[in-house]
Amino acid sequence: MSRQSFIRATTLQLPLFLLLFGIASASMIVPAVYGLVVRDLEASRAFFYAGLLGVIAFTMIAIAHAGRTPRHGALGPLMSLFAAFVFLPILFAIPFVEALPTTLFLHAYFEMVSAITTTGATMFRDPDRLTDTLHLWRAQVGWMGGLLMWVAASAILAPLHLGGFEVTSQAEPGRRDQTDSNRMAPMNPRHRLARSVQALAPIYVALTLVLWLLLLANGERPLVALCHAMSVLATSGISPIGGVQTSDVGVAGEAVMLLFMLFALSRLTFSKDTVTATQGGLMTDPEFRIGLFIVMGVPLVLFGRHFLGAYDVESMDNLGQAAYAFWGAVFTVMSFLTTTGFVSEHWSEAQSWSGLATPGLILMGLALIGGGVATTAGGVKLLRVFALYQNGSREMERLVHPSSVSGAGASGRRLQSNGAFIAWIFFMLFAISLAAITLLLTLAGTDFEQALVLSVSSLATTGPLTEYAADAPIKLIELSLTAKAVLCGAMVLGRLETLAIIALLTPDLWRA
Repeated sequence: MSRQSFIRATTLQLPLFLLLFGIASASMIVPAVYGLVVRDLEASRAFFYAGLLGVIAFTMIAIAHAGRTPRHGALGPLMSLFAAFVFLPILFAIPFVEALPTTLFLHAYFEMVSAITTTGATMFRDPDRLTDTLHLWRAQVGWMGGLLMWVAASAILAPLHLGGFEVTSQAEPGRRDQTDSNRMAPMNPRHRLARSVQALAPIYVALTLVLWLLLLANGERPLVALCHAMSVLATSGISPIGGVQTSDVGVAGEAVMLLFMLFALSRLTFSKDTVTATQGGLMTDPEFRIGLFIVMGVPLVLFGRHFLGAYDVESMDNLGQAAYAFWGAVFTVMSFLTTTGFVSEHWSEAQSWSGLATPGLILMGLALIGGGVATTAGGVKLLRVFALYQNGSREMERLVHPSSVSGAGASGRRLQSNGAFIAWIFFMLFAISLAAITLLLTLAGTDFEQALVLSVSSLATTGPLTEYAADAPIKLIELSLTAKAVLCGAMVLGRLETLAIIALLTPDLWRA
């Protein structure tokens, strides 16, 4: 049996969550082997035993499911995806807490939820408290979470018109398009999942390896380069040394990482099967163009704010410092827009040059906007922002020419009307979620400013905001147990999005 046939057969015969459980258990062999190589024997033993028990449990349950006809409904894959973000971190946390017995299980569970949702928030601000094996495990879980969302966007969310696809689809969010029977109906959800894994997983792995090699070529240590490569592709922002600003890659390494962050701006950078309102390729894709506009526009505003003042006082001698400041702003803006959260080593120069001591609102705004649909990035998505922009432009045009007709075509008119309406509903749900989580955190004893930053960072899956958005870094480990539990739920909500959670409650999905 070929590799593709084996993957397809395994995917079709087992429930999705059980399959994810088996993959998660088997993946523990990677930190187990690494711990053995670097002589971190306690961590290696913990991961080996946990992975072995997981594989045994998976095998026994898989045997029990042999011969059963799997249920092919719309609810199953979506519910399995939700269960993966809630329950798989329990499995991931077992070897973590065994390798670090000085911490609470809730802290380990928080770390794993933060990793698998690609949030990247951490309880352990001091990187030296964790061994290299645990750092590798955090980055690996975040990398697997990014791949899971990449595949799920194409195989699960797209057929249900969720995750941003609802903006351009003809059906209601959470329901299959009955008029699209030729493309959607004949394909079993598990067949679609297998096809997505075969198409996307090799690309994801190859891009990670290429970035790792490029970072190694720029002088980074192998483990740090691998963790940063996985974090960039998954937009998790997980680092074993506290961030890119403390690494040795310099501007060249940051430039390489920025190029790979472009994959989080638009799905058209790697796929053409989910084109929205444009057929002209990547450079005409609205998400990609808006992303590039923000990445260049925000640093120019920050840079120009001080540049004009420096010109007036004739203090423009150090152009090299100005260039570094501009680069620091470009890299950091791109990183937070894609919800990665890495900060350039020249971000401090950019802060000084802009005259803003703590531009936390700018970083939070970028993270809230987020990246493209069907990418590993979080946030509200660039496509929804574009839909509201299109609708706003059209309404202003109608104020001047009330009898005018939109010339954007059928797809463009869809984006301007129903798509903008659904995007606005999502924004309202996102705002309500933000207010509710902020209120719960304040009730749990958190300061209001910190609660707001924590809410944005969790819903936008941008954990490094806790380090850079407030006046002082937020120490997550000092939060109450209730606040930590609320943040775990908020990270899952931010990764799956409110519309997907609501879709799980609709009767149509339960009857599917």
